[in-house]
Amino acid sequence: MKRKFSTAWQGSSQPRKQRKYAANAPLHLKRKLLSVNLAKDLRKKYRKKNIPVRKGDIVLIMRGKFKAKKGKVNEIKTKLEKVYVEGVQIKKRDGSTVNVPLKSSNLQIIELYLEDRKRLGKEVAAPKGVPSEEGKKKKPVKKETTPKGVPRDISKEMSTRGKKQDNKKETGERK
Repeated sequence: MKRKFSTAWQGSSQPRKQRKYAANAPLHLKRKLLSVNLAKDLRKKYRKKNIPVRKGDIVLIMRGKFKAKKGKVNEIKTKLEKVYVEGVQIKKRDGSTVNVPLKSSNLQIIELYLEDRKRLGKEVAAPKGVPSEEGKKKKPVKKETTPKGVPRDISKEMSTRGKKQDNKKETGERK
């Protein structure tokens, strides 16, 4: 691993290489590394185990000093891979308060921010397992035109094509 970031990297069991990959990854891949586990009810609804966190999501802190605290995501720093939650602050010596950066692996999404309809794509409109409008439409039968321009139904011909050839073979053997 001489280069800073390799697109051909398959994975490694060595933590130092995993950390190097995450640290040197471009932002569009770091965004995916900011995925957060979904609560059980959301997992059933959207049939996903985790999803990239977003400003406006309500999360539950699962580990650390602020364990069991709930709050709204205020800010996400993709470059640093840190998430800042509303109400999670510490007091400095001079008396000022500072937001505490959290790792996305220590959070769980309780409520999704769904103002952006593209966030989950078609799953927001209809979760998997629920038929959508597109699934109800019947597909038209494929028709092909003959040399004269008359349309013919291919599906009927396909079902009888094998039978016609078998009949020709049988008649040829009898002679």
